[in-house]
Amino acid sequence: MKKKLILNLFLTMLKIGAFTFGGGYAMIALLQNEFVEKKKWLDEQEFLDLVAIAESTPGPIAINSSTYIGYRVAGFWGSFFATVAICIPSFIIIFLISLFFDRFLSFSFVANAFRGIQVCVVYLIFSAGLKMLKGIKKDAFSTVILILTMLCMIVFSLFSVKFSSIFYILISGAVGLFFSLVRKANEEENK
Repeated sequence: MKKKLILNLFLTMLKIGAFTFGGGYAMIALLQNEFVEKKKWLDEQEFLDLVAIAESTPGPIAINSSTYIGYRVAGFWGSFFATVAICIPSFIIIFLISLFFDRFLSFSFVANAFRGIQVCVVYLIFSAGLKMLKGIKKDAFSTVILILTMLCMIVFSLFSVKFSSIFYILISGAVGLFFSLVRKANEEENK
């Protein structure tokens, strides 16, 4: 039974790795569709937590996500085979491109194909963002953090201020932890 599950996980990650262009953010929508909606191996909240963890830990989000999903579904071997499966297509494609890199770039149809793929990647990232936004707990705290983060990102982008997205995550996490501790202290005080 577990071998079938690991094989299913491996083939699913291989498929996602092979048909996702644009990196981990573009992959989020496919992971959510496959593991939350179709297979129901994760619920919506667990998937949102997965994305937050995968984004905030070192390494590519695609590998972090696949490792977590694999572990959640089938333990150590699940994480191992999910991670290997997500990497295989990229490795093969990059290896083949490196063999013919100069000739590959000179084909105008290749350049046009990549322009089309870029548009699709923007849609996939936007779609994943909207699905995640719908799954966020709707309260004053989440709304304020979301609005402040978006405002900072827009202002920093307009004025060409370099500010890593990691800092947004760390600051938001610290604020969330602070308010959680304050709320817990208030609850204990009122007992």
